[in-house]
Amino acid sequence: MAVVLALVSALMYGLSDFLGGLVSRRVSAWSAAVVGQTSSTVCTALAALFVSGSPTAAHFAWGAVAGLAGGVGTAFLYRGLSGGRMGVVAPVSAVGSAVVPVVVGALTGERPGSLMWVGIVLALPAIWLISTVPASAPGEHRESFAAGLTDGIVAGLGFGAMFAALGQVPDGAGLWPLATVQAFSVLGVVLLATALRTEWVPRSPQAAWAALTGPFGATAALAFLLATHHGFLTLSGVLAAFYPAVTVLLAVVVLRERIHRVQALGLAICAVSVVLVSLA
Repeated sequence: MAVVLALVSALMYGLSDFLGGLVSRRVSAWSAAVVGQTSSTVCTALAALFVSGSPTAAHFAWGAVAGLAGGVGTAFLYRGLSGGRMGVVAPVSAVGSAVVPVVVGALTGERPGSLMWVGIVLALPAIWLISTVPASAPGEHRESFAAGLTDGIVAGLGFGAMFAALGQVPDGAGLWPLATVQAFSVLGVVLLATALRTEWVPRSPQAAWAALTGPFGATAALAFLLATHHGFLTLSGVLAAFYPAVTVLLAVVVLRERIHRVQALGLAICAVSVVLVSLA
């Protein structure tokens, strides 16, 4: 069950990032992030009204930490997507988002089996291969690729911290801590944009399209939370980090971007990794 839920999370995150990336090419990445995360907050809060739970102050605190980290990750991801190839920036962010939960899970005493560890170890280079694009590829520029890589790394660390903190919310807490995650992610984007003296207020009517990412983002976070309740944070974090595969495939189908050989190899290894952790 944990494997299925984590893969659903990856699918939803991939869809959300693809749509968010499209919008951030036309409006400020920061305003797109604010609209998208606000939409996710509303969706999660509505769901929380119908799900019982007994959250504590500690659960809300973990939600706030996860939200701030996720807000930083979202802001840098959207900024990177707006300036580079969608098939490159999103996968780079996934490396950090996979590594952080693995490290936290190992430090907190999780002990996956040998077969699962093989799948986890394979996943990390696979994600990196997906993100690798030759500098000589048509339409690529070293400067834009380097900038996108930097944004992707910062985004990945933010998402990884979000996954690790979200994994501390136990079953029975209900969905209000998850709504806190989404709300504080908006705050994280606003604070970071303000610190960088960047405009974040949605002024263009086109920014409203970012609201479409809300249901996908909310579903992704919920699926990840449920996955951690049914399995290891280590496992859930790695499988959820496969969301770039969805983004890459959508970029190929919708935007006609090209999958390079190293990316295809990465996708193949990702598939092997999923099979291994599923069999563990």
